[in-house]
Amino acid sequence: MKAVVQTVSEAEVTVEGTSVGAIGEGLLVLLGVTHTDGPAEVAWIAEKIWSLRIMRDELSASDLDAPILLVSQFTLYADTRKGRRPSWNSAAPGPVAEPLVEAVAAHLRSLGARVETGKFGAMMLVRSVNVGPNTILLER
Repeated sequence: MKAVVQTVSEAEVTVEGTSVGAIGEGLLVLLGVTHTDGPAEVAWIAEKIWSLRIMRDELSASDLDAPILLVSQFTLYADTRKGRRPSWNSAAPGPVAEPLVEAVAAHLRSLGARVETGKFGAMMLVRSVNVGPNTILLER
């Protein structure tokens, strides 16, 4: 599992012109899932996202009760080592990835996070204002 975590002053996901998820100050998380991911990776990444001290004054989202916008992002598993066209072989297929993305959102909620999400499999427009800029890559 991979996640790109950004501190944002605001972020929003729209699908076909309709907002499906939006937050103010908090974390924008782009989440990629691979074939071998399961419950251990779900718990690890959710807990890391919620407790990572990357927000203002070296506080975590849990310290600030900051919201999280979680967006599925299979392209984090792009393999660009050969040629000009990325391979997506390392990305889990939708039927495998979707329940794991939902499980990360559910685990974050169980920790106390307010979680907004994108729409799995849809063509999404993600708009954000990165604070810092602060962008962290998590990988397990």
